[in-house]
Amino acid sequence: MYKLFLLFCLYIPFQIALNPARGVDLASGRVFILILALMWLISALKNRQVFVPARMQTFLILSFLFLSAFSLFWANNADWGLRKLLFLLSIFPIYFVVAGIARFDFARIKIVKFLVWGAGLAAIIGIIQFSLQFIIGLDQTAAIWRNYITPVFLGQTFSRTVNVYPSWLVNIGGHDYLRAFAAFPDPHMFSFYLGLSLPMAVALGYSLRKKIYLIFVALIFLADLLTFSRGGYFGLVAGLIFSMLCFAINKKMSAKKIVIGCALAIAILFLIIISPIGQRFISSFNAEEGSNIGRYENWVQAANVIENNPLGVGIGNYAYKIDPTADYRMPIYAHNLYLDIAAETGAINALIFILILISAIRALVLQAKNNSLYFGMAAGLVIFSTHSIFDTALYSVQVLPLLLIIIALSANDDAKNN
Repeated sequence: MYKLFLLFCLYIPFQIALNPARGVDLASGRVFILILALMWLISALKNRQVFVPARMQTFLILSFLFLSAFSLFWANNADWGLRKLLFLLSIFPIYFVVAGIARFDFARIKIVKFLVWGAGLAAIIGIIQFSLQFIIGLDQTAAIWRNYITPVFLGQTFSRTVNVYPSWLVNIGGHDYLRAFAAFPDPHMFSFYLGLSLPMAVALGYSLRKKIYLIFVALIFLADLLTFSRGGYFGLVAGLIFSMLCFAINKKMSAKKIVIGCALAIAILFLIIISPIGQRFISSFNAEEGSNIGRYENWVQAANVIENNPLGVGIGNYAYKIDPTADYRMPIYAHNLYLDIAAETGAINALIFILILISAIRALVLQAKNNSLYFGMAAGLVIFSTHSIFDTALYSVQVLPLLLIIIALSANDDAKNN
């Protein structure tokens, strides 16, 4: 099962969609997770040893799932709520699978290696995709993805929805660019995934001193920039500041190396700022920019829903609350993960989710005293937490499994060295 799980780590960004029935798109990763969970449970029962980490993360995760399920009782559209709940219940078992198989340091390091390889390969695809528009043209590149790529990885129904509500293009300085998103539905989810992966690649490169991981660092970083996700950019800045502080406090780097690192970071940021990527980031501070106005209005709208429904409107029912005539796949959400959770399943549940992230980051920082690899995982969670202020990736079949794997690794702080 361990080798099968490592294969899953590679497979996360390349999940082929299954179509078991007309109009039904099922990510094969969900099936993969359920198979892994069943194998883990059978093995645990056979050996009469079901390992569940007695950590705060486990308690909080179970509480989050319970309150999410409980919110179904007041959901006006129970159908939508049940679909969202089943999605969560098909993904969250990966937490217990990882907790059961990653009880040794060598296993955890191996898992991170495969996660980084998967992210590196996905980054290469994203970079190639972005580059193609300058070779064969933007429209032709978009048509290839629209007609041949997204139906394979998203499914027929979901891909049609993505085509109706596209976020593939960005206009910078009067020029349209096709953003990098590889096999993901949109650039924002791709940026979430890359943001979680980048610090792990950096940590591997730093600790193992292997060139391949330094190459992956460059590829993942470049692909993340090419998503043109401003929330992702804010996440990267937060992750950089967090990493520097951690290294300085724990004296993992000399003062000289920290100064050199900061100088290089400033140089890279300067080069980015004078590029179209920098123009995109700077536009985040323009209060009159269209998408900024729209995001602010979404936040205010969600806050009003929370104020009137402190227990939430029911899981999966935020879009229905805003527009009862909306289709299930219509992208109506708060553009803020914490507001989305609070609006659907209650303010208390949003606080629980925040505590999940905080407890995982704290546990990883404590473990990093012995192995700097855990700084990478902690920094990834900081990037995710910051990016989540501007977007929602809770129901991403690529992002949520990666997030839960990292949280599970944080909960296994009693792992042995051999």
